[in-house]
Amino acid sequence: MNNRLRINTLNKYIVSLLAICLFFTELWAQSPTFIPSLLPTPPRITLEVPKLELPKRFLPAIPDVLPPRIPQPVVRPVLTPSPKDKNLVYLENAQTLSFDQTFNPDVQVLRGDVQFRQGNTFMYCDSAYFYQQENSLDAFGNVKMVQGDTLFLYGDMLYYDGNTQMARMKYNVRMVNKKVVLTTDSLLFDRGKNVGYYTTGGKIVDETNTLTSLIGQYYPSQHYAIFQTYVKLVNPNFVLRSDTLRYDTQTGIANIVGPSTMIYKEKTIIHSKSGWYNTHNDQSQLLDRSVVKNEDGKTLTGDTIFYDKRAGIGQAFHHIVMTDTTQNMRLFGNYGYVNDTKKFGYVTDSAKLVQYEPSDTLFLHADTLYTFKDSIYNQAKAYHHVRFFRRDFQGQCDSLFYSARDSVMYLYGNPIVWSDEQQLTGNEMEAHFKNKELNFVKVLKDAFAAQKFDSIRYNQLSGKELFAYFKERKLYKLFVSGNAESIYFPLNKDSTLIGMNTTQSGFVTMFIKNKKIDKILLTPASNGILYPPDKTPADQMTLKNFIWEANLRPRDENDIFTFRTPAKASNTERHKVTMGSSGK
Repeated sequence: MNNRLRINTLNKYIVSLLAICLFFTELWAQSPTFIPSLLPTPPRITLEVPKLELPKRFLPAIPDVLPPRIPQPVVRPVLTPSPKDKNLVYLENAQTLSFDQTFNPDVQVLRGDVQFRQGNTFMYCDSAYFYQQENSLDAFGNVKMVQGDTLFLYGDMLYYDGNTQMARMKYNVRMVNKKVVLTTDSLLFDRGKNVGYYTTGGKIVDETNTLTSLIGQYYPSQHYAIFQTYVKLVNPNFVLRSDTLRYDTQTGIANIVGPSTMIYKEKTIIHSKSGWYNTHNDQSQLLDRSVVKNEDGKTLTGDTIFYDKRAGIGQAFHHIVMTDTTQNMRLFGNYGYVNDTKKFGYVTDSAKLVQYEPSDTLFLHADTLYTFKDSIYNQAKAYHHVRFFRRDFQGQCDSLFYSARDSVMYLYGNPIVWSDEQQLTGNEMEAHFKNKELNFVKVLKDAFAAQKFDSIRYNQLSGKELFAYFKERKLYKLFVSGNAESIYFPLNKDSTLIGMNTTQSGFVTMFIKNKKIDKILLTPASNGILYPPDKTPADQMTLKNFIWEANLRPRDENDIFTFRTPAKASNTERHKVTMGSSGK
């Protein structure tokens, strides 16, 4: 009895188990075959139009290799009707379609030659998730997006939201727009605004240039891109590094909007924070105190610079500085022009030249300052209203020329030179330098040297030609030849005045010590008169062409900009009256 009961109970369990198996077998036969491990099931994301810095969102990873499919009956997808709404994403083609009834029944799983369409944009891939109700899709393997007939986007994985028209392409990304190619690891593409964003490094290549940066935006239809952080533009002729750069892919113009440095074949270096550079013709406009440096040691700085590298021509405006490190020289002004090919340049509008030397510094102003170079030597010219200051040497003239060949400064047009208490005048002058120090000054035609003795008396020396010699930056000797005349006031040992001595001679040599006349040498055949202090004739106290222009003398480096016209060299009534009033 007990055995029968046990057998009946066992039979019931077996029947129940068979019934359950039959039920699940029927249920399985009614559902499409789907293996969840074949494709990842990514979470849905809502892509937003980013600003320059893109928001970080979780994106599922695409598997490197999809496992082989288990043989199953082919299920042909039902294609959507002919598209009428340009805002909807339509499935154009797929070899198989399946559903995940258990986990996400709204997702269409597509395989094999998958194609989508939205408006005039087509998307291709090996497999995809299609969220038809959400008007979006996730594509995997050999992904391609084609927009019109000019824009192509390639990658390994795509997440696309048809409502916002935002696409995230991942891995081995390539955007091709005619002859412009953008490559990156991850690209966010806004179809509505037709702009692509990358934040993990990217590169754009066109026919001429290669541009790379950490962050970038590319506008295919507007033909320009914006690069930020570690920007590098490589051209066959130069390399440009910048913090921020805007580049026009049609014109080849790079707009500099951040600190940038351009090195042109290791010969020219440009520093700029603002401006533009045309990579097609090597012309540029640089702003905000930009600097152009050449290999020969010359530098051009200005608020605004127009520079043509091919022609070797640069123009600078406002607060400009032209520097020549080989000559320790700087030119300042408000307009400057340089021609690298001809080794020529000039500065005008408040022009100033500063020559730096270990012992002293020369400051010189003129209406226009020129610098140029022959085959070997540097030269400089100054035109009109020239004034200069150095502690041991000051002067003014109408024009000036300096040549490094012979280290001579030529002064023309009523030149006047001062050193210590001596004033030199004449029709022309030559200032000769040796080892960067003033060696001697040669005065030609109507040469004249004057020194103030007291408030009414002046030591004077004149002739056809005069030489003023310097030692250790001090005037120590004057030599005059050709109709030499002199007036000087000798002193006793107790510094009392002996009188006024006048001489006429073939030449006169006057030695200076402690800024005073120490002794005088004359030719043997000389004439002279010594007048006692109380019998000095007032009309004989000055030589012909005497003029005292102490008020014209530059007092410091800032006093070189105001030019004062000298009076005519003659025995003026001003001197006659002043000197005549002494009479003793």
